[in-house]
Amino acid sequence: MSRLTHLAIITDRVAELRDFYRKVLQEAPSVDRADYVEFSTAGAAVSLWDLAGHERQAPGSDRTVMLEFEVTDVDSEFERIRHLGVEIVMDVTTQAWGNRAFYFRDPDGNLINFYTKVQGD
Repeated sequence: MSRLTHLAIITDRVAELRDFYRKVLQEAPSVDRADYVEFSTAGAAVSLWDLAGHERQAPGSDRTVMLEFEVTDVDSEFERIRHLGVEIVMDVTTQAWGNRAFYFRDPDGNLINFYTKVQGD
């Protein structure tokens, strides 16, 4: 079973959106960097990714929303999803921040990230 963990907005206005969501959510971000901001909420985080920075991570990131799901076994999920014939944007890789992940698109073009936290990180 999977669970929704993040709603990521990919933008070239991270600082502006950070200030907006700080006011709307009435809380400070739990992560606040120039290229990435995250607000913790009950159930799922709302995050803001810098468009240029995210483009290096997942080419073709010209969409505005990315859904991120933590899954039990990302490698098995990759095989399952790959057989559905969807557009794979990034094959399974272990990322610097400790997630093993892959990106793909839904039929409308929205970016989806399935990931598993790497044990011990």
